[in-house]
Amino acid sequence: MATVSSSSSPSWPNPNDHSSTPTSADVSDDLSSLLSPVTITTTTTQTRHDTVKNWLQFDPTVPDPDPVPDPDPNTKKPDSSQQDSSQVPITLLHVSFNQDYGCFACGINHGFRIYNCDPFREIFRRDFENGGGIGTVEMLFRCNILALVGGGPEPQYPPNKVMIWDDHKSRCIGELSFRSEVRAVKLRRDRIVVVLEQKVLVYNFADLKLLSQIETFANPKGLCEVSQGTGNFVLVCLGLQKGQVRIEHYASKKTKFVLAHDSRIVCFALAQDGHVVATASSKGTLVRIFDTHDGTLLQEVRRGADRAEIYSLAFSSNIQWLAVSSDKGTVHVFNLKPGHGSQGIDKATESSNHNSPAHTSSSSLSFIKGVLPKYFSSEWSVAQFRLVEGSQYIVAFGHQKNTVVILGMDGSFYRCQFDPVTGGEMTQLEYRNFLKPEDPTGIL
Repeated sequence: MATVSSSSSPSWPNPNDHSSTPTSADVSDDLSSLLSPVTITTTTTQTRHDTVKNWLQFDPTVPDPDPVPDPDPNTKKPDSSQQDSSQVPITLLHVSFNQDYGCFACGINHGFRIYNCDPFREIFRRDFENGGGIGTVEMLFRCNILALVGGGPEPQYPPNKVMIWDDHKSRCIGELSFRSEVRAVKLRRDRIVVVLEQKVLVYNFADLKLLSQIETFANPKGLCEVSQGTGNFVLVCLGLQKGQVRIEHYASKKTKFVLAHDSRIVCFALAQDGHVVATASSKGTLVRIFDTHDGTLLQEVRRGADRAEIYSLAFSSNIQWLAVSSDKGTVHVFNLKPGHGSQGIDKATESSNHNSPAHTSSSSLSFIKGVLPKYFSSEWSVAQFRLVEGSQYIVAFGHQKNTVVILGMDGSFYRCQFDPVTGGEMTQLEYRNFLKPEDPTGIL
């Protein structure tokens, strides 16, 4: 049973207030086809599918709604003494940004929470009674449709099920079941992508129909990224061998395999338009950027000399910057060369901005390239931000110019700013512990 906790946050915005009927689908292990949907009510399958379509009537040409406004200060808050979940110690199980990095969601041991990034505020929370751990929360931009997977010692749902949750209705409107644990879920307005240990499955959002399945290399982290451009569905996942990525262009029905690294791939990021992908291996020293159309290597940047575990990669919206976080406790920002596309690395290099910090950081030693190891002529980061070493952080670019948002599995929220000309250490603009919203503002 779900209950709203003592937070005075407003309800999550509903994109369309149509009447609803639950939908459920069960997926067999061979995944050759979906079994018949389980009938929960007496309505027909077609009626249920039409209902789901109504919930998903997003117009891609219309911008997403503004962040949810602050709650009315005159609104009476619920009696916190009646909220048992407020007394339960919080264990953070999952944290992730939404598709435009304007919000983030976290799964905890008894529910989930939604936050706005700028300005920072908790905008919604839902606590489940009797356990209720959520190990994965995937937002669909800013609407009330979420994908949930149970997690923690007392999961709300089995970890082998993806629950499509409508928070306006406070219940699940569909589910997908598997014989192995779900590693990750990615959402588009028209697709649901489920990542298993060695498979990636793509479903139509409107009727939960299985559209395609992809065999992958062992993928315990659930690595997978999808583009968000309308009519340009690009999916990147692991290939069938170590160090390889597979790029699916669904519009053109083309598949591209790229051997990105000699070592196992541990992280990658896809630009929102699907044109470029950044990859990092288990060595954690180099990050490579590839054109997704022809697999051309466009650029290679160096995080450092020592091995590191890369936790996240993120492109800026204009694909000018790349942010990298690792277990070394430093977030790096790299300047990307202009002209990233299908021209290849040589043309991208020729058209690069020779006054940019990224160029000067590598060109000072270019005269000895080929004499000393490649390390000495590598492209280094423009800006850095120091964090607690060993903690796990994910990173994204903020909506304000030259800002970076950092989320930690310790509940930390940082917003910092870098100077694109001089580079160097970033300036911290804000710090919060999002698991303790009653803390001071944290604005410096």
